[in-house]
Amino acid sequence: MKTLKVLSALLTYPTAEMVAAIGEMAEALDREALLAKGERRALQALLDDLACNDLFDSQERYLLLFDRTRSLSLHLFEHVHGESRDRGQAMVDLLRVYEESGFDATTQELPDFLPLFLEYASLQAPEAALELIREPAHVIAALAERLRKRQSSYEGVFRALLALSKAKPDAKALAALQAEPDPEPDDLEALDAAWEEEEVRFGPGPDSAIGGCGKEALTARLRHARRAVPTANNPLN
Repeated sequence: MKTLKVLSALLTYPTAEMVAAIGEMAEALDREALLAKGERRALQALLDDLACNDLFDSQERYLLLFDRTRSLSLHLFEHVHGESRDRGQAMVDLLRVYEESGFDATTQELPDFLPLFLEYASLQAPEAALELIREPAHVIAALAERLRKRQSSYEGVFRALLALSKAKPDAKALAALQAEPDPEPDDLEALDAAWEEEEVRFGPGPDSAIGGCGKEALTARLRHARRAVPTANNPLN
């Protein structure tokens, strides 16, 4: 699916090569025509933004959003498992899925980096690709909402993913993510607090049915490993 390949590229660090390929990306989106007009317009706004803005400014914006702000991290398991031990095993599972499919994930990024995950999905059969991106729908929806709050044109990528997959995010998991701190990138004190939070352990223990490895375990982790929903007896902060 070329559309997923384009969405993957749009979530990577802006480079001169990316800017040079913007016209090609727009053509690919139009040729596949998988997105409705509203989603396509939103993506065009991001494409135009990247094409017209100074590259240094685009790079600085990207870093402020996705590298500096933990709540906008593009690493899926950051939102699913936090800093728990389950995150490491989930990484191993995902890397094994890549390797067994012949996908060469030769990159400095961790395997749960969303652009890498989308690139892998883009190489699968259409329904398999859409099923993959349905699994972390609650994470994608939370990121879309946080970007909407910031009036960021990157929101369009996440809305497009939700529209493509026709996913219905898990309501409790989404509510839990939305209840978490979401500091602005210029609030240094809040950002430091977010990154230095005490280690959190979520999900089942090693004897659980999803404590295994491979593709089924990976799917289970994405689907079932949720941060605890905040209640009076179980606050998040």
